[in-house]
Amino acid sequence: MKSFRKNAKWHILIVLFFANIFIWHAVFAGVGGDVLTVAFLDVGQGDAIFIEAPSGHQMLVDGGPNKKVLAELSKVMPFYDRSLDVVLATHPDHDHIGGLSAVLSRFDVDIFMESGNRADTGAYNALTLAVEESGVEEIIARRHMRIDLGGGAYGHILFPDRDVSAVESNTASIIVMITYGETAFLLTGDAPRSVERYLASLYGASLGADVLKAGHHGSRTSTDELFLGYAAPSYAVISAGKDNRYGHPHTEVLELLERFGAEIIQTSESGTVIFKSDGKRVERHP
Repeated sequence: MKSFRKNAKWHILIVLFFANIFIWHAVFAGVGGDVLTVAFLDVGQGDAIFIEAPSGHQMLVDGGPNKKVLAELSKVMPFYDRSLDVVLATHPDHDHIGGLSAVLSRFDVDIFMESGNRADTGAYNALTLAVEESGVEEIIARRHMRIDLGGGAYGHILFPDRDVSAVESNTASIIVMITYGETAFLLTGDAPRSVERYLASLYGASLGADVLKAGHHGSRTSTDELFLGYAAPSYAVISAGKDNRYGHPHTEVLELLERFGAEIIQTSESGTVIFKSDGKRVERHP
């Protein structure tokens, strides 16, 4: 009788365990639907942006300065999910790639994209080693490339359009626009105003976006007035650390964004910022 009760207890526990997995899977699956999710993760002084397409395909743009990105990803991804379809490093500065070696060691990643810009730093060397050990497919991002995230969501590479292996790192930043239906998110890395003006001359009003990730954490070196006029975002997200030593975001950038009517959201004040798009409109979610 004791043996029967013991076995019955284990059977019940096993059933409950798998039932729990099924319930959580249903919960997370139900959240997706026909919705694009873009989360600007609170990684302190740095950038990390998680994207989940309506298809369920996922992309991470940058990884912040350290392993904090793992904790933030756990808040926007199901606990059992250990894969990413695309990881994109905009440029090799520490505050953008410092956490990516940890991401590549913890997640199964299909594609790794970078600008081709090189750096002689511990963070870059660690990332290079992680890429080699993971066996991930490497792609050098160039203008006109399109990343098909499925379900009608795409990532469009706007810049670089040339070899940037030897240029200044911020100038080499990958600029990518995420589109879904009539909505768009413009992610600019740390691109300076000279690159922004160049894109304005190339694309004009096609730069229009619902959400702009303000360049270089709100530094005065980015967010050119002409570029901002064409982008005309409803929201501007500034990813920066609280009381950072650089003084980001700079007052003149905040004033410019306000003048153009963008709602400014800072990760240093709001934590991780999540937007959802149904293809027609973008809404911020708590």
